[in-house]
Amino acid sequence: MTNNYKFIRADLAQISAYTPHSIEEIAHSLDHLDTNESPYDLPTTIKGKLAWVYQEEIETNRYPDGSHIVLKSAIAEYVKQSAKLNGEISHHNISVGNGSDELIRSILIATCLGGEGSILVANPTFSMYAILAKTLGIPVIEIQRSDTDFSLDLVAATEAIAQTNHPPVRVVFIVHPNSPTGNCLTTAELDWLRNLSQDILVVIDEAYFEFSQSSLVGELVRRSNWLILRTFSKAFRLAAHRVGYAIADPAIVAALEKVRLPYNLPSFSYIAALLALKHRDLLLDIIGDTLQEREKLWQILSQRSDLKIWQSQANFLYLQLNNASSAQNPEQLAKITQDLKNQGTLIRHTGGGLRITIGTPVENARTIERMQKILDRS
Repeated sequence: MTNNYKFIRADLAQISAYTPHSIEEIAHSLDHLDTNESPYDLPTTIKGKLAWVYQEEIETNRYPDGSHIVLKSAIAEYVKQSAKLNGEISHHNISVGNGSDELIRSILIATCLGGEGSILVANPTFSMYAILAKTLGIPVIEIQRSDTDFSLDLVAATEAIAQTNHPPVRVVFIVHPNSPTGNCLTTAELDWLRNLSQDILVVIDEAYFEFSQSSLVGELVRRSNWLILRTFSKAFRLAAHRVGYAIADPAIVAALEKVRLPYNLPSFSYIAALLALKHRDLLLDIIGDTLQEREKLWQILSQRSDLKIWQSQANFLYLQLNNASSAQNPEQLAKITQDLKNQGTLIRHTGGGLRITIGTPVENARTIERMQKILDRS
C-alpha cells in the first residue's frame, strides 16, 4: 500500500509486518503445525477454575495488578525448582511481558534506542528480533549460521562486533535451542558468549526450555550481563494469553520495568499464568508424548533421500530439500507449503527450509502422509 503521509517514517516502507493466521485459517479445520504452539488445549478442569476466578474474583472495571509481584514470585520459584537452584532467584530478577515480543521490544528500547546501539542476530533464527529492532530504527547486524549444523560463525560474529561502521553492538540475541533449526548452543558458542564484553547484553531465548531441558539460568549469578527469556505460550499451552518473562540481574529488570507499558498484562492472562504454574505437573506431563512423536516424525522423514532433516531439541523439526540448495529454490519450498495447506496442514517456510511443529499423533500421521505424496509427485 502506497503511503502518502509525510508524518510516517519513510523507512517503514522497507519493513514487512508480521503476518498472523488469517480468519479463514483459524476458522477451518486445519492442522496448525506452523507456529510451535502446543497441540493440546488446557484441560477442562483448569479452564473451569480459570472461568470461576474470572466470574468471582476479577473486577473488569479495575486495572490489573501492574506490579506483577505474585506472578513474579511464582515464576521465580518455578525457575529455581527447574534449575535446582537455592536462593539465587527472586521476584527482583523477573520481568513479565505481554508475550516475549513485548520483552524483546523493552530490551531494545532500554539498550539501543536513539542511535545508542545495534543488535547482532545469527540467521536463520527467530524473526522478531530483527523486525522489532527495525520498527524502532535500530540497526540489525546479521551473520549466517553454518549450512551443515547451524552453529554460529564465531569468526564472523567477532568481526561484526568489532566493526565501527555501525553503532556499537549492545545486544546479542541467541535462541537456545534455536528456532527454526532446533539446535542448542555448543560448548564453543557458550565460551564465546562468556567472553563477550560486559558492555554487551547477551539475551538467551529459552522459549523451548521445557522440551530441551537445557537452561543457562545457573549462569546468571556469574554473568550479570546475561538475560534469559521464556514464555508460557509453548509447553504451558497459554499462547492465547500472551505471557512471557525475563530472568536477569535486578538492575536490568529495573530498566525493563521503566520502559514497559503500565498494566501490560491483562488480569485474565495473569491468573492463567498463575494457574498454569500451580498445575505445571499436569500441563508438562504431556511433553514426553511430544518428544516421542518428534522422534517418530524424524525417523520416517529422514529415510527419504530427497530430504535433509535435522535432529531437534524443541517441539518442531527443520528440513530442507536434498535435490537442490533450499535457499536457491524458494519457489519449490513455497509450493510444498501451499500444497500442504491445500490438503489441510499448515507448516512454516522460513530460513531456507521448512519447519514442522510437532502436533498430535493424528495430525502428525496426516502430515507425513500428505508430505510423502507431495514429494513423490515432485
